[in-house]
Amino acid sequence: MGTSVDTRVQTLRWVDDHLEMIDQRILPSEFRYLSYRTADEVAEGIRSMVVRGAPAIGCAAAYGVALEALALQSCAPAGFHSGMAKAFDILSASRPTAVNLFWALGRMKAYLVSLGDQAPKALAQALLGEAHAVFSEDIEVNKTLGIHGAALLNDRDRVLTHCNAGALATAGHGTALGVIRSAVAMGKRIEVVADETRPFLQGARLTAWEMVQEGISTTLISDGMAGHLMATGCLDAIIVGADRVARNGDVANKIGTYMVAVLAHRHGIPFYVACPLSTIDMSIPNGAAIPIEERAATEVLGHAGLQWAAPGVKVRNPAFDITPASLVTALVTERGVLRQPSEDGLKRLTGES
Repeated sequence: MGTSVDTRVQTLRWVDDHLEMIDQRILPSEFRYLSYRTADEVAEGIRSMVVRGAPAIGCAAAYGVALEALALQSCAPAGFHSGMAKAFDILSASRPTAVNLFWALGRMKAYLVSLGDQAPKALAQALLGEAHAVFSEDIEVNKTLGIHGAALLNDRDRVLTHCNAGALATAGHGTALGVIRSAVAMGKRIEVVADETRPFLQGARLTAWEMVQEGISTTLISDGMAGHLMATGCLDAIIVGADRVARNGDVANKIGTYMVAVLAHRHGIPFYVACPLSTIDMSIPNGAAIPIEERAATEVLGHAGLQWAAPGVKVRNPAFDITPASLVTALVTERGVLRQPSEDGLKRLTGES
């Protein structure tokens, strides 16, 4: 049976002369694309969670660079390069934890430098081509990653996911959900268990929506139910995405991932992390050095304009936590599966000496 997978969800798309992104804040009750024409607009889309998920943020940032170049293409060279420098700064300040943002901006900046003293109009077209390449490569990387990861899952496995690491978190196909999609395409009957992922409800709103769209059997649970399901033998594997992987193999992912990993270790259930190589940050020694974004209190107090928390209560809202490498059974990438990730293993995987 073949392993090709149709990418049904276009998280980002280039239409004529601008970028469109699905507004993920209103799914699944409403499906709508928003249009973007400048780096500042894209940065706000990233900041406000219109687009989220590390690979998708990287793709959006690449297009943000291209959009700014197109907006500046009629300027004199000095004005063009000054404007581009500001665009890179604006985009890099949009969110701190997902390293794919900085990877994509670094790639676009290096490409701009490599083009030399060409006219702004030529530079703008070249940067748009590079953004298209970032987008297309992400889909292909995720499909390759998915095939590697699918080999880890057995027919009839019940697989817990945390947050949304699907097509909505990438240019297409997905990382953790990409593994599940690939396993299903191979003919394996996978039962997905999606936890709701408080406080932004990515599991309930986004993962469940993606799986229902494709007819992949999925059960929704609240975050606090995962331990019970593990203890009662109702789960066979855990697979999550990542926003950054440190040099020693520690993983930053959506808040609550660490608790799931600890529970999986306690119950002897494999805990897999699926991510492209662009999510591995060899410049960061360990998880303690990864910046953790704190988001607005309103996300914890309620959702979609409804507040259910007591007025006046204090709130903490770290958006990510760190799972130590010792709790990760294997890291799944486009270059294969790295079991028990470590600094030496990641150096071999990334080709870093």
